[in-house]
Parts: sequence; C-alpha cells; structure tokens
Amino acid sequence: MEHSDISSKGKVLASGIIPFAFLVILIAYIFGPGSDVLNLGVPLPEITMEKVDFVDSEIKVTVRNTGPIPVEIAMADINDRIQPAAIEPDKTLERYESAVVRIPFSWNEAEPYNIGITISDGTRFEKEIEAAAYAIQPSLELAVLFAIVGTYVGIIPVMIGLLWLPFIKRISKQKYHFFLALTAGLLLFLAIDSVEEALEVSGESLAASFNGALLVTTVVVFSFFGLYYTSEKLVNNSQKAKIAKPVAIALMISIGIGLHNFGEGLAIGAAVGLGSIAFSTFLIVGFALHNTTEGIAIAAPMSRGKLMIGKLAGLGMIAGAPAIFGAWVGGFVYSPFTSVVFLAIGAGAIFQVILTIMKWIRSEGDQNLSSAAVASGFVIGMMIMYLTSILV
Repeated sequence: MEHSDISSKGKVLASGIIPFAFLVILIAYIFGPGSDVLNLGVPLPEITMEKVDFVDSEIKVTVRNTGPIPVEIAMADINDRIQPAAIEPDKTLERYESAVVRIPFSWNEAEPYNIGITISDGTRFEKEIEAAAYAIQPSLELAVLFAIVGTYVGIIPVMIGLLWLPFIKRISKQKYHFFLALTAGLLLFLAIDSVEEALEVSGESLAASFNGALLVTTVVVFSFFGLYYTSEKLVNNSQKAKIAKPVAIALMISIGIGLHNFGEGLAIGAAVGLGSIAFSTFLIVGFALHNTTEGIAIAAPMSRGKLMIGKLAGLGMIAGAPAIFGAWVGGFVYSPFTSVVFLAIGAGAIFQVILTIMKWIRSEGDQNLSSAAVASGFVIGMMIMYLTSILV
C-alpha cells in the first residue's frame, strides 16, 4: 500500500515536471540552434528621458535605454541647438541601463525648453519641458514643508470627516445603509481616479517597453486579491482576535484610502519637483474638501460598533498619514515606475474594500442591494467626489 502511494506521488510529480522540461528545451533551442528566428526584422533603438533637473547653469537629464539593443549617446541639444554635454557614467547603455547627461546651459526659470538626445545611428529623442524650475534639493526645511502639506491634504480632512460619526450613529437602519452605499460610491470614485492617474503617468513618463496599461491591470488585480484574502482573514477572525467586525471593516477601508493617499502624495511631491504646482490657499482648501469625504467612509462602519476614540484616531492616521510619506518619496526620489505601481496598488485595494462594504450591506438585511437607499447612496457618493474634485 505504501509503495503504491509513493508510486502515485511520483507519477503526479513527473506529470508536472515533464511539460516544464519541454518548455525549457524549446527556449534553449530558440536561443541556440534556432536563433535565426530572433533575427527577423530590424530592432529599433529607444531611450526614455525619465527625469530632467534644472540646476545652476546646468541641465541634468536622466536617460534609460528602454529598447531591445544597446545604444550609444552621441550628442545633446536644447531647442534644436547642439550643446556640449558630459555623460555619466558611460555613453554606451545596455538594455535598461541608465545614465545622466549633464548639459552646461544658462536657462531661465519658467521658460519652455525642448531637450533632445541623439544616439550614434542618428536617431533623435526629445522631451518637452513646459516651464523650467529649479530642481528641489533634499533638506530638513523642505521635508517639514512636505509634512505640513501632507497633513493639510491628508490627515486633517480625514479627521474632520470622522466627526460625522455621532450623526451616523443616531440614524435609522435604512439611512445607515444609505451612508454605507455612499461610502462605496466615494471609494469607487477614488479607485477610478487612481487607475486614471496611473495610466496617465505611464503614458507620459513610462517607456512603452514596460507596457503601462498591462502593468496597471496586473498590479490592480494582484492588489485586489491580496487585500481580499487579508480582509477575509481579518473579518472572519475578528472575534477570535477580540476585534469587532465594524472595526475590522473600517481598518480595511483605512488601508485602502491610505494606499490611495500615498499615491496622491507621490503626485504632489513630483509636481513640486517639476515646478508645476503652487500650494495656494485655494488648492489646499480644494484637497481638504475632497478628502474630508474619506473620513465619512471610515466613520460609517464604525458607527455600528462601540465608540472608541483611540481606535478611530488611529484609523484616521492610517488613512491620512501616507500622504506625507508619498510627498517625501515623490519629491526626493521620484520614479515613474514606482508611482504607477503604488497608484495601481491603491486602486486594487479600494476595489476590494468596496466589495467588503457591499457584502456587509447584504449581511445587514438588504439582500438584493437594489433599495432606494443603497442606489441613491452609491450615486450621490460618486457625485460628491466628482464635485469636490473640480476644486482640486
């Protein structure tokens, strides 16, 4: 009997390994004796200018070889005029290797510039800069400024939104379902907004070889199922862990909103670095109005549990504080790839939270999710987010 079990396990293992072995042989053949197949057509070079920094009497361009073949940087030009340039560490770039092209140039702040990089085969790549601005230098003063802005647009608005909790706590069950659906509508808008921003960043700053749209889709799905598994474990084990179910759901909402606000902070920090944003009072007010609704999203599930001020404040910090860290990362070490990934993670997390909320509404007694309270709450939630987004 034991021998039979071992034989059976061996057959199962072999049936899994044999197709994989054939796949390895196929790939080895293509890159070996069958390599002529790979030489069909002409591979085209491609480089991407990932970042342009304007410093004193110099323009620094970070370039990356995102094409299939090695390239050699030959020269640089500004506004179609060839300029002397130093290339660090080397002018020859293997695939995905990067270099910094340093161009001595007396530039003027707020003026537009067209920066071109030409490689050895004569192919020229260019990047339009709408308005030149000094590259930000990491400093304690700037870090504090980012922290203050992140607090204004992240933490304080969420905390204000949490003040709706006593009101939501006193309303009827039908009105409560309205606010839960309102929460789902708010979050759906945030998720769509995150996907849109991720696609926009990938389209403008990410090389085509990274397949931006597919990258966003993959990360959204990965984030959704990762958070879904975590959420199910957290909610199902909430009693064992001595955590009330409303707190567990509010925690997942806070995490989803926090990931979104991290991506929002990335955008703020990057915009400051590019000189394309000014933190006027009007802009701060716009962000505050928009993000206050996120506090309502956390308060809605918490209103059916025991009032715990400490936990409520902690959830608000989980949702709002990532805006500060996002601003630091976006301002000091901005990368288009990481921005796309974090925005997509935030979207996937929020989609998962929406599913959790809708399942909870059903468990509360609204089985078909088609009542006037749920439908109107969902629609009004999206309308509120749209109207407040116009101010940002």
